[in-house]
Amino acid sequence: MAYQFDFSIIFQPEYFNLIKTGVKNTIKISFVAAILATILGILIAIFRTFPNKILNSIGAIYVEFFRNTPLLVQLFFWYFGVPDLLPDSILDKLVNLGLEFWAATLGLSIYTSAFIAETIRSGINSIKKGEIEAALAFGFTWPQVFRYIIIPHAMRVVIPPLTNQYLNLVKNSSLAMTIGYEELTFMVQQIESLTFRGFEAAVIATLIYLFFSIVISSISKLLEKKFYIPGLSK
Repeated sequence: MAYQFDFSIIFQPEYFNLIKTGVKNTIKISFVAAILATILGILIAIFRTFPNKILNSIGAIYVEFFRNTPLLVQLFFWYFGVPDLLPDSILDKLVNLGLEFWAATLGLSIYTSAFIAETIRSGINSIKKGEIEAALAFGFTWPQVFRYIIIPHAMRVVIPPLTNQYLNLVKNSSLAMTIGYEELTFMVQQIESLTFRGFEAAVIATLIYLFFSIVISSISKLLEKKFYIPGLSK
């Protein structure tokens, strides 16, 4: 075999700094996108289950549109399409704040929120109607029912499937490289073009993504144990 493996080159300061920057940016975009996606997902899930046809329809259209269009297309839309519609003054501010970051974050957040909404909706639908009727009988309003009964109960049920969505979000963040955001995959590609050590760089990136996934899964397991309800989930 002619290829000589040399992982030491990846740990040279100039290339290792690229990896560190990529890891930092991947964590940054994943964390912000996860928060926004969760907030949007909960809101849309409420729309989808609220006894109001207009809100229900808005939620259904949102989910079907963003869940069934490719993430890459959505990233291109937010980065190449939307800026053309903005006034120059606003666009200049976005560029100064980091257009690539915010376009990628918005695309990831909205795309992931559609899946989170359906996950939470399934958790809400798993709640027995008797519990909701009992809350209403005690004088709870619908917003109070969602806040104190449905959401806390449903969140315990949906922790495992939500974990899958967050894992997908971290992995999907690699697509941000297509609009120039300097996350981990982008930096790995830069290292490959500078060193011609594509295999070594890809292995390092794979191990880092694997580490992220293990951390998220471990946190999920801890949350499952903490919020475990006997007889409700295994």
